[in-house]
Amino acid sequence: MNLFTQIFYQPFLNLLVVIYYFLHFILGSGADMGIAVIIFTIAIRIILMPLTISGDRSESERYRLSGEAEELKKKFSADPVARDAHVKNLLKANRKIVFVSGLNLVIQTIVALMLWRIFAKGLLGEDFHLLYDFIPQPKEAFNLTFMGKYDLTHPNATLNAIQSIVIFIFEVEASLFSLFPITRKEMILAQFTLPIGSYIIFSQLPAGKKLFIITTLLFSIVYISIRQIKYWWYRLGRAMDKKTEVVGDLPPKSD
Repeated sequence: MNLFTQIFYQPFLNLLVVIYYFLHFILGSGADMGIAVIIFTIAIRIILMPLTISGDRSESERYRLSGEAEELKKKFSADPVARDAHVKNLLKANRKIVFVSGLNLVIQTIVALMLWRIFAKGLLGEDFHLLYDFIPQPKEAFNLTFMGKYDLTHPNATLNAIQSIVIFIFEVEASLFSLFPITRKEMILAQFTLPIGSYIIFSQLPAGKKLFIITTLLFSIVYISIRQIKYWWYRLGRAMDKKTEVVGDLPPKSD
């Protein structure tokens, strides 16, 4: 826990507090921690952007790897020892793909634990001793009410519903622009079961963490849209180049 605190939790707690102080300097009494959380979320996503891009590049490779593993399981279904050996060799030959997937999972877990602690006790004063020396100790309580309505330290039904709606939008977009085919079962699970399940399972999470999740999903929606537009632009450019080549190859018209 000390390692987790020093390497991950403490720097991000200080970053969030610095953002809040900056907003307080700009907006005065109009600043609240909810706005700071939105900026904080965008900052984290930008910091992790190289990992996001790397994950996108290996997405199709993970799909291919999963298909090859399934084929090996079917091929050696009668020989479990040979099956496990071949699957193990396949994973060894694709360590980078497995590593990126595992790293993404670890980072998501770390962020979840960090946010839980920040809103459970960090911003309430219990972790103020973790603020760096160059950051002033708070002289008054932080404004932990977002837009004057949502207490970030307690669950909120409205933000919980918004979270599920944004999850649905994200999953629809992800399905439409997926790099590989998605079955009807997977589509139903992602677009309906996941939003409904998240509404029920995560209903007791503090509103601050929900605001983080909502902002993260909106960032992802924008990122996927930009990626798809770039892809369409690339396809359009290729089509125009081919059309130019065909026109250039046509024989001149005779008089």
